[in-house]
Amino acid sequence: MKEKIVYIDGNTLVLPDIESVAYHGAQVKIRPGAYKKIKKSRTFIEKIVSGNKTVYGINTGVGSFSNKKIKPTELATLQKNIVRSHCAGVGRILGKHETRAMMLLRANVLAKGNSGVRPETIEKLLEILNKNLCPIIYEQGSVGASGDLAPLAELALCLIGEGSFIYKNKTCTAREVFRKEKIKPLTLYAKEGISLINGTQLMTAVGALALVRAKRILKIADIVGAMTLEAVKGSHKAFDADIMKVRPHPGAVASAKNLRTLLTQSDIRKSHEECAKIQDAYSLRCMPQVHGAVRDVVTFAEKVLAIEFNAAVDNPLVFTEKNKILSCGNFHGQPVAYAMDCLGLALTGLSNISERRIEKLMNPIYSGLSPFLAKHGGLESGLMMVQVAAASLASENKVHATPASVDTIPTSMDKEDHVSMGSIAALKTEKIMSNIEKVLAMEILCAFFALDYLYPLKPAKPLFHLYALLKKFIPPLTDRPFNRDLALIDERIRDNSLLEAVEKISGPLL
Repeated sequence: MKEKIVYIDGNTLVLPDIESVAYHGAQVKIRPGAYKKIKKSRTFIEKIVSGNKTVYGINTGVGSFSNKKIKPTELATLQKNIVRSHCAGVGRILGKHETRAMMLLRANVLAKGNSGVRPETIEKLLEILNKNLCPIIYEQGSVGASGDLAPLAELALCLIGEGSFIYKNKTCTAREVFRKEKIKPLTLYAKEGISLINGTQLMTAVGALALVRAKRILKIADIVGAMTLEAVKGSHKAFDADIMKVRPHPGAVASAKNLRTLLTQSDIRKSHEECAKIQDAYSLRCMPQVHGAVRDVVTFAEKVLAIEFNAAVDNPLVFTEKNKILSCGNFHGQPVAYAMDCLGLALTGLSNISERRIEKLMNPIYSGLSPFLAKHGGLESGLMMVQVAAASLASENKVHATPASVDTIPTSMDKEDHVSMGSIAALKTEKIMSNIEKVLAMEILCAFFALDYLYPLKPAKPLFHLYALLKKFIPPLTDRPFNRDLALIDERIRDNSLLEAVEKISGPLL
């Protein structure tokens, strides 16, 4: 099988490329046609260095030191000092997938040709990435002002051989890793230090991978909701296409279509067509409206990030075609911060509605099944605590959903007097995403055992295929620790095998 290669030029990177590099180890190369603009941009910087013009970050200090002129003999030292001094991150180490996405995005921005770095600088970054080396970058320390300064500085520090890596499951110095891998440290030239650390690549990388998961989880939510609807013998009528036509929000239309696809030819449905139930609870009847609204916010966030993937977010920016270099604020993370806060807030709705559907499965007044699905209620507690755990995670998500972007705090002697908090918005959205996957795993487990009660009545074919798959690794319901069952389902949500199993029968869902 031919190894996938992602080519970067600062203009054409898309979400599937990021997914391929972050999760599947695709190799990355600079598109040959991009070299011309990169070199022209670098030549422009070298003319400034050899002349008398004062330009921020090239021959001045940074931040509140921007009025300090730096001697020509000290320009290389300036760039190294900028990188070293900005390494102030703390907390957990960023995950490998997010780190790979971050490296790809940073390389892509530099390859756009508006930063003035040498091709060798981008190639060094790609060498680290393509050798599957993982720099240690800390999650906390960015306010999203001049972008993600501290995390990007930690990445740059590794390039110059002074940082640290996770190498063969151990923490190793960059010097040690470079020696073993026969890599030469990067020497920074004028402007290259500041070009490596200005930008939104941590928040954008974390956001991009949250988007990848969100697009999958939207389908999973429809699948899980359909399972629960079958298990409680709910009505399919609320998903009729005519209903969607008179309030045609795109997400709701797509979700309703998925539900109709998932629920066709159901034995369970036929068994209660003449029952007295008129309407279901909102958590079932309003799935297209709720799931669909989340879909529309995901679409919004994806549009914002699609621009950010290929945005010049350095400062200052070089425009060789117009013979100018301009100080600017493109590094400010506000667009990404708002998109991530909106995404996290919307995704929280999926855990809320899923937890309510779990309650319907537990409640015999609604489900017609045994309380908590216990075989011997009283002696056994059944799935009582699974619903409690779901409530816990849904409530935790409400805390994480509080927007980070409404906050700002002045830094750098009030030079950076308004900041975005974009990295905080992205990182907490990632936490929300992880919690949603777990809550949906809980609903799947509960719906699976509920369908056991109805057997030999079968749900619709795609759902029965999923039920049969789960039957292979989930033992019959008894009072036991459910951690293992939930972990196995969560793993199958994350590795996409659960969705693939359903789509094998249903065809591609929207």
